[in-house]
Amino acid sequence: MTFPPSADTGRRGEQAAVDYLRRAGFAILERNWRSGRYELDIVARRWDELHFIEVKTRRAGGLTTPEEAITPRKFASLRRAAEAYMTQHRVRLEPQFDLAAVDLFPDGSMNVRFTERAMECNW
Repeated sequence: MTFPPSADTGRRGEQAAVDYLRRAGFAILERNWRSGRYELDIVARRWDELHFIEVKTRRAGGLTTPEEAITPRKFASLRRAAEAYMTQHRVRLEPQFDLAAVDLFPDGSMNVRFTERAMECNW
């Protein structure tokens, strides 16, 4: 099997992450939230916590893992987007930053690894 184009790979990975999160008891509040230059892949709630979830999908066996794509610069961007989201929606829940790392295999199957508090933020 050949791999799908990059944009399709990302959409499929994001859907796999949403499915995983719903099974784990998360309520999905937003997907691909945008405001100006800010973007969040998934905003979800579970209990009294607001989860900002970055989804990284990579082809299995590639040169980099999804986890390696979270750089300090990317995290700073996520933090600014989260602050904008919380201000816009007047949210007062405890935020946390999570990672859904999705591996796409040649047969089309996917594996989701979910890491809570993958990025620490000291507000």
